Amino acid sequence: MKTYKETFEEQDGSSFPGKTFANELLMPIFQDQRAHLFESMMRVHRAHTIMLQEQAILSKEEAERIIHAVDQVSIMDRSTIEYSAEFEDLFFLVESKIAEFIGEELAGKMHIAKSRNDLGETMYRMVIRDYLNEMLQEVKKLGHALITQAEEHIDTVMPAHTHTQPAQPTTFGHYLVAISDNLYRDYQRLKNTLVIVNQSPMGACAITTTGFNINRERVAELLHFDGVVENSYDAIATGDYLIDASQANISLMTNMGRWIQEFLRLASKEVGLLRVSDAYVQISSIMPQKRNPVSIEHCRALASSAVGEGMTVLQMIHNTPYGDIVDTEDDLQPHLYNGFKKSLRVLKLMRAVVSTMSFNCDRAFQQARENMITITDLADVLARKYEIPFRKAHHTASQIAKRTDTINKELYELSAAEVNKWMEEVKISQEDWEEVVCPKHFIDRRKVTGGTNGMIVKDMIERRKSRW
Repeated sequence: MKTYKETFEEQDGSSFPGKTFANELLMPIFQDQRAHLFESMMRVHRAHTIMLQEQAILSKEEAERIIHAVDQVSIMDRSTIEYSAEFEDLFFLVESKIAEFIGEELAGKMHIAKSRNDLGETMYRMVIRDYLNEMLQEVKKLGHALITQAEEHIDTVMPAHTHTQPAQPTTFGHYLVAISDNLYRDYQRLKNTLVIVNQSPMGACAITTTGFNINRERVAELLHFDGVVENSYDAIATGDYLIDASQANISLMTNMGRWIQEFLRLASKEVGLLRVSDAYVQISSIMPQKRNPVSIEHCRALASSAVGEGMTVLQMIHNTPYGDIVDTEDDLQPHLYNGFKKSLRVLKLMRAVVSTMSFNCDRAFQQARENMITITDLADVLARKYEIPFRKAHHTASQIAKRTDTINKELYELSAAEVNKWMEEVKISQEDWEEVVCPKHFIDRRKVTGGTNGMIVKDMIERRKSRW
């Protein structure tokens, strides 16, 4: 009678790789590598071979034959390169494909002073570098769209909110410049991350370099890296470039997610300030009156999903050994790439939405007149023009707001004479009162750096145009 182990091994295999190991691990990893790493692998093989020839480790003829074979494999239809249990991963399969052109002995020479370790780390950095560069370009395009819209709405009055409540008047232009500035800081984070990522680990080999007289700096130059990760142990063991890449993406999508949610609020029928272009809304299957801003909703969901991918990267690195480990390689990389892919979708979609959206200026102005959000100016006017101590002026403004709310009116519905009945020590002129209740006066008065005054906002926009 066979034991359970014997029966299982009969079905799954008793030598490497077992069917379960191949189907559930090696094959999915191979497919990920084929999708993401194939092109960068070919580039590394070429650069490394050129360096070996220049260092007289390979002859010119050997190098030319290897590079020709690499080129032939490079133009193969990747979809035809299938996983085979004969080869552990894409690295060995590609070597076998190259060997079909030049023989195993010469194909093996291609790997002098090269390991799967430094090759893998280099490929990861190259792929992440490409994603970062694409992200930077898309962030710039979105930033330009935001600033372009801001310029259109320098004088478009709207209510600003704090704690989700109407707070003070501002302009849509001022609001969009704020979002643009937030986005620019994430742009800087991505640029700083690119500096860290774009360093070559090639030549570190397994973890201690090699006895061959290689030129690491030359390979870095050929692969368009800015330099090398000098310490070979660091080159193989570090995961900080993965952490930086994921954190930069997490920051971008978290920050974008906040104003994306704000856009959904502004686009709601109840608020009614932002109108998404017909090109980016969908109708209801049963309610014909609906204009669902699903483009923004999808962006909110995708941004959250991208953050999740980034957090997964951090969790997979956390508390791992400082060395060559699969935790930071085969199983982690797809999460990082997927996070960038989702973020790119968000950036492109929101650029389209921002570039084509319209804003209800009249409704926004009316909302800026309501809920007594100009009352701050009463305290300022009393202190500045009527020489009332500020704390007392603030208390007086608070009492006016409470009384106005009690009689269910807005400030602009009251006259100076009515307000003066509620104030004990001072009487405000009708002219001053009309300025207090006018959101445009509120906005124009704020001329300090970063304020809402139109000229201040215009100056901010002009300086940010060149930035984007």
